[in-house]
Amino acid sequence: MGRQGLSRDQVVIQREKYGENRLPDRENKSIVKLILAIITEPMIFLLLAVVIVYFFLGDWHETVVLALSVVGVVTLELYQDSKTERALEALRSLSAPQCQVVRAGEYVTIPSVEVVVGDILVVGEGSRVAADGKLIESSNVAANESILTGESLPVEKTAGGQVFSGTVITSGHGLVEVTAVGEQTEMGRIGVSLHEIKPEKTLLQKEVGRVVRYIAVAAVFLAMLLTLLFWLLRGDFLHGFLAGLTLSIAILPEEFPVVLSVFMALGAWRLAKSNVLARKNQTIETLGGATVLCTDKTGTLTENRMAITQVIGLDGRDVDGAGRSEIVAYGILASQKNPSDPMEEAFLAATDDLSAIYNGMDIVKEYPLDSHSFSVAQIWGRGGKPEVVALKGAPEEVFRLCRLPNDKQKRLQEIADDAADDGLRVLAIAKAAAKNIELSRDSYQYELLGLVGLSDPIRTEAKDAVALAHRAGIKVIMLTGDHTETARRIGREIGLCTERVITGQEFLSMNEKQQRELVKTTEIYSRVAPNVKLAIISALKQNGEVVAMTGDGVNDGPALKSAHIGIAMGQRGTDVAREAASLVLLDDNFASIVQGVRIGRRIFANLQKAVMYIMIVHIPIAALSIAPVLLGWELILLPIHIVFFEFIIDPACTLVFESETEDEDTMRRPPRRISQSLFNRAVVLESLVIGGLLALMAVLIHGGMLGSGASSDQARAVTYLTIILANIGMILALSGRKIIRLAVKQRGKNALAIVVVTASVALAAVYSLPFLRNLFKIAP
Repeated sequence: MGRQGLSRDQVVIQREKYGENRLPDRENKSIVKLILAIITEPMIFLLLAVVIVYFFLGDWHETVVLALSVVGVVTLELYQDSKTERALEALRSLSAPQCQVVRAGEYVTIPSVEVVVGDILVVGEGSRVAADGKLIESSNVAANESILTGESLPVEKTAGGQVFSGTVITSGHGLVEVTAVGEQTEMGRIGVSLHEIKPEKTLLQKEVGRVVRYIAVAAVFLAMLLTLLFWLLRGDFLHGFLAGLTLSIAILPEEFPVVLSVFMALGAWRLAKSNVLARKNQTIETLGGATVLCTDKTGTLTENRMAITQVIGLDGRDVDGAGRSEIVAYGILASQKNPSDPMEEAFLAATDDLSAIYNGMDIVKEYPLDSHSFSVAQIWGRGGKPEVVALKGAPEEVFRLCRLPNDKQKRLQEIADDAADDGLRVLAIAKAAAKNIELSRDSYQYELLGLVGLSDPIRTEAKDAVALAHRAGIKVIMLTGDHTETARRIGREIGLCTERVITGQEFLSMNEKQQRELVKTTEIYSRVAPNVKLAIISALKQNGEVVAMTGDGVNDGPALKSAHIGIAMGQRGTDVAREAASLVLLDDNFASIVQGVRIGRRIFANLQKAVMYIMIVHIPIAALSIAPVLLGWELILLPIHIVFFEFIIDPACTLVFESETEDEDTMRRPPRRISQSLFNRAVVLESLVIGGLLALMAVLIHGGMLGSGASSDQARAVTYLTIILANIGMILALSGRKIIRLAVKQRGKNALAIVVVTASVALAAVYSLPFLRNLFKIAP
């Protein structure tokens, strides 16, 4: 096998022998457990209580039909649960961690569950180790093993040392030969699953739970009061108890938690289809309220296809021949052998003979990029003995390390600025002899070789996405490690304000008040290190902004956690960044973030429509349950009537409103406040007024029918028909004209048409078939 990794046949053999790299999943709920969970819900529990009451009343017809209705409601909820679970399962497969391995001599990226014993894992800074193994190559590898040991300090790892599944590589890079997978790993023995998407109560879930509890208490109180009144006024406790149960069923808004869970699960699924993976439900609620999008440049606003387009000598002229080859060669020696960084990939792609450049040498020591130095230095040598240092980085930092005179630094900086003004990412390249390994990169005597200009085309959709964000009232801020002039050029092309470009150091030199004022107007920041991102986010949050921020590196973790919406890069981001973020951008594309905001706004708007609909339709149902007792009429609504309502209400909420497209002006409105309640005053008052008017209309119609000499069954038929038609009318009114036009365009194949047609056919059957008329106690 050696360093070539396993062949395809060997992978199959190893998987059969040792199993998959998977920890035991949490137990899936069986169909029996799901049914038990459903029938213990308050609504179903009350319906079963009604079945028992009818049984004792000796009404076998009602008993059987209601029991079958309960089966129907349970079936509907099982369908909704399966639809939600399918969406969640799709998300789990998308969120499955991946890793890089060497197989048949090639570097390939695979899901971590496909790793087998004997695989060669490629690990690097920020990656989470996929399985237990032994380091066969190590370049300054250190791992955080706190998940196993509780000790937060990184542990240095040398060749031959063990690394463990679930731990994080904090520095360096290396190759690991896998020795154990799945339950045989240290993590498997402990029995902890890292990758399970854990459910957590969001603000909306807590709010809905609180509202449902309040209404449930009110429903129980009113039901008891109604039962007592019926008993006192009519002397019939059992029918009074039935009236009380009917009122409880009518009032209890058991749809709220169901609707919320379906909307959140399907909302996350819709986001994933737009290349935005939601790791936390809370983010789906917050996304539509984002007021500021802070984004990286490379790979997010640009295509992440770096290429060397210019090599500049110390005299400011383009370099060809041997001079160019030397500058590129030392740029390669200052890069990883198997890079993931697009700039380093561009250097390696610029030569056809890597072996000649490496010349039998290996990396002896690395000085990585950090917040103190925008440069990378690597010592190369043979047999562990240092020979040469290669340095690349921001021109001003490399000039400093080369100890150039001020006048020469100024002249070369002007050359770099001119290249940056053309939109190039400019790096300076230097070399030094190395006899010893020093603690700091500053300790070597560097010789400046030249400048390299790299280009990365702007994504064609970036400018339109920025414009759309601006129309939606969202400020876009670009945070980049680039030179100021490069940042200004890119910002100008995508439509950002270029009046002022601030460097990271300039921002940190300001006091808190100055920072808060600056972030109100500045949209471009250059030479930004991770600690600067954190400071910018802090200033924005203090100004009351709802901040979304992108990040991809290990050091971006604190900033991603600090932002209201942390967005990690799915393609080039580290495991640490992805785990710190609440969203993962699967295609690393800024346009996908803006599309995610659109979907976030749509989800909340549709959820609010569903909530209004539920509140409105429950008011007349409750009124028609109370009015007969107070006015001395026969009961208008029986449990069978309310069950019929449920077959309209549930699909309307979970199918019609959830699938409704956003309004045309969704992205022309300012962001909503994230503190805005789902049950805000306007929604509640509007629902009470509309529901109250419908209730008054229904009671007056019923009273008018009785007053004109109609029988109770005839009056019930007209009243019930009125409420059903009003119910369908509310669906159409809240859905708006666009969804009706869509239903016509799709020839009745969308959710609205299905719900309305099904309800209409069922209603026609109830009113035309004699046995159903008898069951619903209505008369022509």
